[in-house]
Amino acid sequence: MGLAAFLTACREAVGDRHVVTDPEVTAGHAVDWTRRWRGSTPGVVRPGSTDEVAAVVAAARAEGVALVPQGGNTGLVAGAVPLDGEVVLDLRRLAEIGRIEVAAGQVTVGAGTTLAALQAHLRGSGLAFGVDLAARGSATVGGMVATNAGGVRVMRHGPMRAQVAGLTAVLGTGAVVRANPTGLTKDNTGYDLAGLLCGSEGTLGIVTEVRLRLVPAPAQRLVALLAFASAAAAVAALPTFRAIVAVQALEVVPGAGLALVADHLGTAPPLDPPPPWALLVELAGDDDPAPALTAAIEQLGGAVRGSAVAADEAGALRLWRWRDSLTEAIAAVGLAHKADVTLPAAHLARFLDEVPAVVAEVAPEARTWAFGHLGDGNVHVSVVGPPAEDPAALDAVYERVLALGGSVSAEHGVGRAKRSWMARQRGPEAVEAMRAIKAALDPDAILNPGVLLP
Repeated sequence: MGLAAFLTACREAVGDRHVVTDPEVTAGHAVDWTRRWRGSTPGVVRPGSTDEVAAVVAAARAEGVALVPQGGNTGLVAGAVPLDGEVVLDLRRLAEIGRIEVAAGQVTVGAGTTLAALQAHLRGSGLAFGVDLAARGSATVGGMVATNAGGVRVMRHGPMRAQVAGLTAVLGTGAVVRANPTGLTKDNTGYDLAGLLCGSEGTLGIVTEVRLRLVPAPAQRLVALLAFASAAAAVAALPTFRAIVAVQALEVVPGAGLALVADHLGTAPPLDPPPPWALLVELAGDDDPAPALTAAIEQLGGAVRGSAVAADEAGALRLWRWRDSLTEAIAAVGLAHKADVTLPAAHLARFLDEVPAVVAEVAPEARTWAFGHLGDGNVHVSVVGPPAEDPAALDAVYERVLALGGSVSAEHGVGRAKRSWMARQRGPEAVEAMRAIKAALDPDAILNPGVLLP
C-alpha cells in the first residue's frame, strides 16, 4: 500500500515509460523558474488523456498520495513544485489542438498545449488568442487557466478567465467534470464551474482540456516605445491611450530596466540614453493605427520626450524584446524575489517611485526593478540580493500594496509564496468559504496541498 502501490497503478494506467522515478530526470520538476523554491519528488507521472488523469487521481486518493500538477513549470509563486515530496503530474502530453471553429470563434485544446503552439495553430486563420505573455514558448494553457494568467493584453481582452468558454477537469474525487465543453455562448444551468476552476491553482481539479474563445486577428499592428521624464508623466498618459480603440498593450519599463537589458543583449537601446521611464504601446486593428498614435502624442504634448516606432512585424518584435527580455536580464544578475501586484490607478505612480526605497529599508543591499502592465495596474517587482529564504523584501512590498488598496497577486497566483497573505487580502470569511469548496471537491486534500489556502 502507499506510494509503491500508487506507482504500480500509474504504470498500469499510463504505461511504464510515462512513470519516471530516475532522480536525474525528476530533479528538473522539483525546482521553480526563479530557483528560489526547491523540493523533491519520488516520481513524475505523464498521463496522455483525461481518462488516464482520472485513473491517476483515483489511485492517489486510494493510496493517500499527494499530487502536484505541472505544465511548463514557468510559475513564480511555488505553486507547481513538490516542496513536500509530492508526486508530480506532468500534463504536457495533453497537447492535442482541435479544429478551429471559425463560425463560433473557438478552439478546443489539451491542457499541455503551449501558448506558442496555439498561436502557431491559429496563424493564417483570421483568428487569434487574446492572451499573450513572454513565457509563450513553455507556458501551457492548463497552467494559464490554473493561475488565471493575464499577460500584456488584459486591458483589451481580459485575463485567462475571460477566454475560457468551457473545460474538462478531473476533481480530487476522481470524477470527471465537463463544464460547457462545446463552448455555448449562453448556458445558464447552475454554477460556473469553469470559472471556479480557473484561478484555483490545481487545488480543486486537474484541468485536462479547455474550450477557448478567440478574437479577430488584427490586420495591422504598430508598436511604439515612448520616453517620459517621470512615472507620474507616464501614468498621466493612460487616459489618452485608453481612449484609442485599437490599443491592446501599455507596458511601463524604467530606464534602469532598459539599461540592464542593453547590457544583457549587448546592444544599445532604441531610446539612447534610456529615459527615466518608458511606455511600450501596442495598437492593432483593421485600419492603420499610425494616425491614432500621432494624435495621442500630439495631445500629450511635451510629456513625450522621445520615441521609437515600428509598423512592421520584425520591428515590432525588436521593440517588444526590450520588455520581454527584462525578466531574463534580471535573472542573469542573480536570484530574484518576485512580487506580482495590482495597484489602484490613483496610486500607480507613487508606488513605482516608492518601491525601491520600501525594499531598501529592509534590504539595503538589494537591487529593485518595477515594471509591468500599466494599462491594468499590474506591477511586477523584482528584487535581487537577499537570500532565497529571506521574505523580508517582498513582505515590505506587500505591506505597501495593501496600504494603498491593492492586491498582492495580479496574475501569477498565490501558490505557496503568498498564502500567508490570503486572509489579509480576502478576509477570514472568504478564506473559510474557499476551504469549504476545497473540502467538497478534494475531500482527501490530495491536489496541490499547501497551495493557495493558508
